[in-house]
Amino acid sequence: MTRRERPNVILVVVDALRADHLSAYGYPRATSPNLDALALSGVLCESMYCAAIPTQPAFTTLHTGQEPITHGILAHGGRAELARKTPMLAEVFLSAGYTTCAIDNLMRERPWFGRGFEYVIDPSLRRILHLGVTCEELNARAVPWLRAHAAEPFLLFIHYWDTHTPYTPPDRDRNFFASDGDPTDPSNRSLEEWWRHPMGVLARDTWLQTPAGRITDAEYLVSLYDAEIHHVDRGIAELLATVDDLGLSDRTLVAVTGDHGESMTEHGVFFEHHGLYETTVHVPFIARWRGHLPPGRRLSQHFQHHDVAPTLLEAAGLRPPPAMEGRSRWRTLTGEASEPGREAMVMVESTCQAKWALRAGRHKLILARAPDFYGTPPRELYDLEADPAETANLAAREPALADALEAQLEEWIARRLREQGLREDPLREHGISLKALAMAT
Repeated sequence: MTRRERPNVILVVVDALRADHLSAYGYPRATSPNLDALALSGVLCESMYCAAIPTQPAFTTLHTGQEPITHGILAHGGRAELARKTPMLAEVFLSAGYTTCAIDNLMRERPWFGRGFEYVIDPSLRRILHLGVTCEELNARAVPWLRAHAAEPFLLFIHYWDTHTPYTPPDRDRNFFASDGDPTDPSNRSLEEWWRHPMGVLARDTWLQTPAGRITDAEYLVSLYDAEIHHVDRGIAELLATVDDLGLSDRTLVAVTGDHGESMTEHGVFFEHHGLYETTVHVPFIARWRGHLPPGRRLSQHFQHHDVAPTLLEAAGLRPPPAMEGRSRWRTLTGEASEPGREAMVMVESTCQAKWALRAGRHKLILARAPDFYGTPPRELYDLEADPAETANLAAREPALADALEAQLEEWIARRLREQGLREDPLREHGISLKALAMAT
């Protein structure tokens, strides 16, 4: 592939976007008509998983193509710093002659998120709460940038925040999925458990307060989250329309994913992204490159975030650095090859919980390194085929299976620690990075 034939690449990451709330993934509400159309014109991966949550470790994994235990960023707000030798997706594109641009605000939290980007644009600087920046504000910078650089090979990375709390969709979306009931009805007790939780204490007197009173209906908040998906779906459509209007569709690869999902009320986690449950670790991945990706293709294989960077690089005819550990899935996306995907997937959180998880076949084991303020069990085992909502913890009922999966996970961790020259599990060393915040309330 010559430099002239190399595609532009647009990587869209939507914060806190869980896969099963998109209509393209079977959700009964029509939350994502434009992403549905994108999937019909390209490829949808049904089983894309995070390797680490929440935002900072997830984005580091996406940018580096490395597993979290390698790049070392396992917590949001933790003490670890990314090593300068760590490969970064944008640096590879920049070295290959691409113009690179990030429209994001994570660079002020962790400087490595800006590495390799010639242009860094952050409209959230105009806001007190940076995560309140809207897709309209981001697109107001992205669309002119695209028009100005349409003649250059480019990598554009854009991070939409709309589906992150607080859920404050614009009026045109706010009541799109809401029922006719009173969301502040004091007799509705569906949020009562949250009010008693430290994280609920932080939230209840902020965005949950309305002129009519405090929101009491959990389902109404779910409808606001769905409305935010509908909102950001429209923002993504505006971005794609610009690509089409500029005549770039045939030479632009567009990929859309989430950094992590969002729990609504499942497992006692209310409107947050804590815990290694399916609601939080299963994210969408949809890609389109007209003439190169077969329209309407759906893949059921298991992939993870560290596969994304190598995949985008191979699509552009670039060689992933050897230090990237993810596997390129490009030939699987195009249909040139068929592969089984990942037989086992390891996931980690060291932010509000300190846990490892292993998904192997139909089962998932979640193993805690420390107690957390949700009071979750130290060991959880779920059969994801029989119980996709993870409601029945089988660890006590099937101890032999739990022991076998725990041994497999511990062996993997021990081997990776040896490879990294580390003596101690970083979850034991770092602990829960947001524990002090929660306990202070």
